Amino acid sequence: MATRTALLAGATGLVGARLLDRLLADPRYGRITVLARRPPARTDGELDVRLVDFDALDGSSVPAVDDVYCTLGTTIKKAGSQEVFRRIDQHYTVTVAALARAAGAHRIALCSSTGADPAARAFYLRVKGDTEREVGALGYGSTEIFRPSLLLGERPDRRPAEAAVIALAPLLTPLLVGPLRPYRPITADRLAAAMIASLAGAAPGTHVHTHDAIAALAGH
Repeated sequence: MATRTALLAGATGLVGARLLDRLLADPRYGRITVLARRPPARTDGELDVRLVDFDALDGSSVPAVDDVYCTLGTTIKKAGSQEVFRRIDQHYTVTVAALARAAGAHRIALCSSTGADPAARAFYLRVKGDTEREVGALGYGSTEIFRPSLLLGERPDRRPAEAAVIALAPLLTPLLVGPLRPYRPITADRLAAAMIASLAGAAPGTHVHTHDAIAALAGH
């Protein structure tokens, strides 16, 4: 019997779309609410789609849910500036997480990045680290942070440089051993599976998952 409810922010992205497919197929969830700027590819099942302006998001758009999945994000190139990038990747994410927590959510799964650190030299990784820190301070019973490296899968927007790296992934992956293992690529679908599995058996506290932990949660 479906007894849980979920909130998904980022359903139109690479990982979010896979999460949406899996959540709709998961018998544990009776209602899935999507916050998005545009409609997701799927609108079937127990789906409550709420088209929102993330710059003006308030509690009226965020219902009471059990679990939160957040995969909001962009690239600095698409954002156009570091300021806009931080607003989307950090401030939108933290706002969603804070409003959902205030509405009673107990568990959250956040898609971040390998190397995320508030003290990182790279701006991208600093933003990811700042986001993790702020979400972790919201008082969720369980906070599951995922730090994948290169994500494999068909994106709606083509990224030539990334596509070239993906093509080389089968050759590069065996070389990423020891301290380089967290940089191994993983498919977006396996990441989505891992995020759902993490909240299904979530233990109290904050847990950070890199490649091997993500692969273990996703199963084979």
